[in-house]
Amino acid sequence: MTFRTLTARFALALSLCLMTLAPAQARSWQCAPYAREISSVKIFGNANTWWSQAAGRYERGNIPKVGAVLSFKSSSRMRLGHVAMVSRIVSDREVLLTHANWSRRGGIERDVRAVDVSDAGDWSSVRVWYGPIGDLGTSANPANGFIYGDGAPTDDEGELAPLIIATAVPAPMGEAMPMPE
Repeated sequence: MTFRTLTARFALALSLCLMTLAPAQARSWQCAPYAREISSVKIFGNANTWWSQAAGRYERGNIPKVGAVLSFKSSSRMRLGHVAMVSRIVSDREVLLTHANWSRRGGIERDVRAVDVSDAGDWSSVRVWYGPIGDLGTSANPANGFIYGDGAPTDDEGELAPLIIATAVPAPMGEAMPMPE
């Protein structure tokens, strides 16, 4: 095999590898646009501005609710803060989050564990699942609390209520059903 043939084969193999990577990188998410996309909280700007922007527009608090957005404060490791949507309530101190750009740059994670580690149980300090170590992150992250949108209705236990599309009402006995026109 000549050097020219070997070089051509290498270039072909490399270009094929690069072509398979392009679709995976075609959509890269930041946390704020992704949280806005999947929740009913429609705030724009960096994550560290969401808490103050929510004042007067959305209710805020320290009790997790499905569909709410957990707002993280800026810190030395998260200069622009972070936002994530609550996808499930596990307990008063544990939820599952759906968010972007946490464990992998631009990546999306669904239903990952987050635990309130604050002394007061007010969600002001949170540890979040971190994919590269396969466990909760080793550091606690400062949080503002939850921003409640006007999203999907929930039942008393925080789970999404079933969506009712149509119901049938039986006709009274002995009466004929009207025929559609």
